[in-house]
Amino acid sequence: MMISMVHHDGMISAVPAIAYENVRKSFEQGRIKAVDDVSLDVTAGEFLAVVGGSGSGKTTLLRLANRLTAPDSGTVHVQGSDVREVDPITLRRSIGYVFQSGGLFPHMTVAGNIGITPRLLGTPSQEISARVDELIDLVRLDGTHRDRFPHELSGGQRQRVGVARALAAKPSIVLMDEPFGALDPLTRDALGEDYRALHRNLGLTTVMITHDMTEALLLADRVAVMRAGHLIAQGTAQELSNSTDDYVNELLNTPRRQAERLQELLPKDRA
Repeated sequence: MMISMVHHDGMISAVPAIAYENVRKSFEQGRIKAVDDVSLDVTAGEFLAVVGGSGSGKTTLLRLANRLTAPDSGTVHVQGSDVREVDPITLRRSIGYVFQSGGLFPHMTVAGNIGITPRLLGTPSQEISARVDELIDLVRLDGTHRDRFPHELSGGQRQRVGVARALAAKPSIVLMDEPFGALDPLTRDALGEDYRALHRNLGLTTVMITHDMTEALLLADRVAVMRAGHLIAQGTAQELSNSTDDYVNELLNTPRRQAERLQELLPKDRA
């Protein structure tokens, strides 16, 4: 069942930030259909979570937007331009990308990692230095982290640096691949909330891949559900709860059960 798109502020942009149209992508001589005839619009300013199990095609869908992989058929438009007609390096430098494990360069300091894209774009070093300071503050890191190396940081700190690096060249679109998956629950929750605030305050368009339906519902404006290469549902939490698809209901049952169990376990009236 496909659920119609309702944008969180009631507005629908004339040109989507990202538009997938009948996109197909296979691997291993066509034996694995990673993305199978997917059409999906991501509205400018939206926070979209793409949810699905391993092998559902969600990471491939993400990588099609910045040409880390190319579709076999169909089209992908980013801010109105067909990605096939845009230089891939230019495209990637204009889109923030946050990897699961941070993906930091181990031989570079925090400042070096954050400043890498502006440096490649030829930004003057004084400007880069000011931008690094600004971003360190923005992602709630201490200024003393500036000259540290990734191995000297905690997992949460590394991921904050990853977010800062993705924002360094002031992109309007940020792609996130399981960004908080490897973190402990408290760090994950804090970083998710902090990123959500950044998304809103900076007016970003964010597409986040996650296998965690609770995380998707709490952080995103809208959720797209992938299964075996197909986009089987998309919508707000309310819309998804009206779905008749068994798999969508199965995904929603975990957060429901967790919420009910917590209600039973926690005292009703804490002073």
